[in-house]
Amino acid sequence: MLRIGILASTKGTDMQAIIDAISSKKLNAIISVVISNKEDSFALERARSHGIKAIFIDPKGKEREQYDMEAAKELEKSNVGLILLIGYMRFLSPWLVRRFKNRIMNIHPSLLPKYAGGMDKNVHQEVLKNKEKFTGATLHFVDEGHDTGPIIMQKQVKIYENETVDTLKEKVQRAEQEIILKAVSLFEKGKIKIEKNKVTIQ
Repeated sequence: MLRIGILASTKGTDMQAIIDAISSKKLNAIISVVISNKEDSFALERARSHGIKAIFIDPKGKEREQYDMEAAKELEKSNVGLILLIGYMRFLSPWLVRRFKNRIMNIHPSLLPKYAGGMDKNVHQEVLKNKEKFTGATLHFVDEGHDTGPIIMQKQVKIYENETVDTLKEKVQRAEQEIILKAVSLFEKGKIKIEKNKVTIQ
């Protein structure tokens, strides 16, 4: 069974989809630990209410690598095979990326490489401001750049004329959840491979 560690800073909405898929036996996985850099993150509350170990690591006065070493200690203690970044508002240190090479996935609310580096609602604001016809979600492995790692899956979302940041966010989150669940299932079965910085699904 795949043991998942989640790093989250916000509500953990996508995490709920994973929790639901696990409890309905659609995913052969378990969320072993949820770690947040925000003490009041609803993701921690969500984890606790489902009996999942929830840990707040205070980032105050810590270098990025020092913080990541603390997080890694918890992830390793929980024996995780895959790390998911869900609404995680921190960039990872190269140390952590190397430590868990090809085992960290990030969900991003755009069709990368478009709007790389942006976070949450800022991305949707930019998309609407630029009058895009389509946006979407991208799941990718994390490398040492900002949203530059090998793309695992993308799902496109159509933008309508009366779209707002909130309606768009909701639609993109549905797309995010769909591809996260698909990819986690494939990863658990050993069907996702990386060759020459490109993902192949077997």
